[in-house]
Amino acid sequence: MLYILLLIAFILFELIYFRVADRFNIVDKPNERSSHSVITLRGGGVVFYFAALVYFLWSGFNYPWFFLGLSLMTVVSFADDIMTLSNRFRLVVHFFSVLLMTYELGLFTMPWFYLLITFILVVGVINAYNFMDGINGITAAYSLAVGGLLLLVNHSIHFMDTDFLSFAMLGVLAFAYFNFRVKAKCFAGDVGSVAIAFILLFALAKLILHTGNFLYVLFLVVYGIDTVWTIVRRLYLRENIFKAHRSHLYQYLANEVGVHKLWISASYGILQVLLGMLIIYMTSYNVSTQITFSVVLLLVLSGAYLWAKQFILRKYVRENT
Repeated sequence: MLYILLLIAFILFELIYFRVADRFNIVDKPNERSSHSVITLRGGGVVFYFAALVYFLWSGFNYPWFFLGLSLMTVVSFADDIMTLSNRFRLVVHFFSVLLMTYELGLFTMPWFYLLITFILVVGVINAYNFMDGINGITAAYSLAVGGLLLLVNHSIHFMDTDFLSFAMLGVLAFAYFNFRVKAKCFAGDVGSVAIAFILLFALAKLILHTGNFLYVLFLVVYGIDTVWTIVRRLYLRENIFKAHRSHLYQYLANEVGVHKLWISASYGILQVLLGMLIIYMTSYNVSTQITFSVVLLLVLSGAYLWAKQFILRKYVRENT
């Protein structure tokens, strides 16, 4: 009953935010990166932070340093959605926010490489989430996939408070109600993609630290493959990787091939769930088997990705140029 009431509350929060966004003209205008052609309200993903805030108050201020870091991330990202901030300022805030997360995780008492790995993972995934948020429903579908996998593992291992993940996923469901549509009512904005990435990464880090098993990082492998190989290709072409673009595989599928955007978004989420189930199964094997599995999985996914992208470039992109 609590979860139903929370879902309704989060949907009402979105409706209130829409009025605010409309009043202050917080909109997403189409550009060269966009896969949409009409002006749409931006920042609907702020509900992810609202869900975390409700959990923070409900739990009696659980995970305070993480929540402070999330708050800083959310504020600067929301400000960047409204007005462009300097990259240096954003990087400083992001660095400090990740520092707060690592403190919450207790990494300062562990070997230095745990801190380094966490920084690289968090910064990388936050940027990946931001880059991948380009079509209707993809952030919602993928976040539900990753959050669902974490909830599944938490049911048997209990590495963190279940309500933390449940509240976050209810926030994602509320956002999906307005975003997982042919004509979306709103987009997540930087505030949404950054907030949900930060939330999921905190939970994933808790799982990895609790189990000592880095295999769980592959819960993000679908986004990881698309992001990394897109960056590699853009570097090869000597393009500015920080400039807006439409060269991710999901963008080619939506814009050049013409696959329905919601099918693409759902497919990314479903693929991650299926792979996640396999990953959970593989955690019962020894380390050497897990390493072999990881290498094979990355090679197979990379091969499939590169083949699909090259096929699209040859058949659809070059034919139209």
